[in-house]
Amino acid sequence: MKITTALSLFTLCLLNGHAWAADNPTLSRGEYLAKAGDCVACHTVAGGKAFAGGLEMSTPVGAVYSTNITPDKTTGIGEYRYEDFANAVRNGIAKDGHHLYPAMPYTSFAKVSDEDMHALYDYFMHQVKPVAQANRDSDIPWPLNMRWPLAVWNWAFHDDAVFQPDSQQSEEWNRGAYLVQGLEHCGTCHTPRGIGFQEKALDQHDPAFLTGGTLEGWHAPDLTGNMKSGLGRWQADDIVTFLKTGRNDHSAAFGSMSDVVEHSTQYLSQDDLHAMAVYLKSLPSSNPDAQPPQANDATTAALVKGDMQQTGAQEYVDNCAACHRLDGAGYSKTFPALAHNSAVLSDDPSSLISIVLKGGHVPITQQAPTGLAMPDFGWRLDNQQVADVVTFIRNGWGNQAPAVTADQVKKLRSEESTVEKR
Repeated sequence: MKITTALSLFTLCLLNGHAWAADNPTLSRGEYLAKAGDCVACHTVAGGKAFAGGLEMSTPVGAVYSTNITPDKTTGIGEYRYEDFANAVRNGIAKDGHHLYPAMPYTSFAKVSDEDMHALYDYFMHQVKPVAQANRDSDIPWPLNMRWPLAVWNWAFHDDAVFQPDSQQSEEWNRGAYLVQGLEHCGTCHTPRGIGFQEKALDQHDPAFLTGGTLEGWHAPDLTGNMKSGLGRWQADDIVTFLKTGRNDHSAAFGSMSDVVEHSTQYLSQDDLHAMAVYLKSLPSSNPDAQPPQANDATTAALVKGDMQQTGAQEYVDNCAACHRLDGAGYSKTFPALAHNSAVLSDDPSSLISIVLKGGHVPITQQAPTGLAMPDFGWRLDNQQVADVVTFIRNGWGNQAPAVTADQVKKLRSEESTVEKR
């Protein structure tokens, strides 16, 4: 028992020692970890001061706003001791004892080691510039805005255990698991939610982990080995390239994933990115019976001939083909392929609908500084036209995914309008 414990502790020390690397020698250890945690994305509004909070986040019961985590002593966390900081990050409990909403991914950050937590605390207290900006109350109406039920939520759904390496796996696998489950909090978006808005799984021991989740009108795709809608057809290097640049030969980042790449994963070392890829590639398929899409040239042949009989074909040619081509292959690492794209093939079409309605952009990164954007088409296409073109894409070139209805489009368009009016 003592030998096993010693080996586990030694492995954990190795994992922490590799938490930051020479890829980014200008970053302190704490800053590297803060980028891994993508803290700036949630705690900074567009055009605002870094980490000063105020970003709106939608929940089923109303909007909450991120808090000021600069070391300002009045409005930020300047009076936090290390113990207060760790308790907030790991357990969602602020210095004054009130519970944070689990929009803060403390269920993932609980896995962060003491060593890394101390480095994060040092960074926020000594390297982040203090900003005097008051925190904003949530829009959740009374009595739903009372905080004490969150203690019950924590009791039911929160596991505060620090990550423990698996002695049956390699050091690299364990490093990847530590990052994916912890600071990178991939499950926050990519794991389905339960009745209490909790993540249904927190690690690979539950088959629901990273099988895809839908938040705020976007579907974060399956990250398991699913051959149709997951990472089954991706190699480890494809994952590394995607996390570093926001694009690869299979797909491109969209929605909040663009922000993740831009603010977080592009800064990780190659070793850390590869470790994450190794871990993700080890996850078994969410559907072992899923088959990869097969090449089918019928769609391309019809479009080349000018045959627009297929519903949605005319909308595709008029609005999509210039960038994504008649064969749906797009242009490598520029305009993503729609043919056989795993994100396109998800059972949940929310992301494809949302990107047609709202547009999107690929992240601006050090290795890919041109942040190409897709315009929004919601202003020119009605609900039925959007449903038609999305269905056409999801069933063209050998793709096989469920059809989309005008009511699904209407629902997402309505949710978008509600957010914009706030």
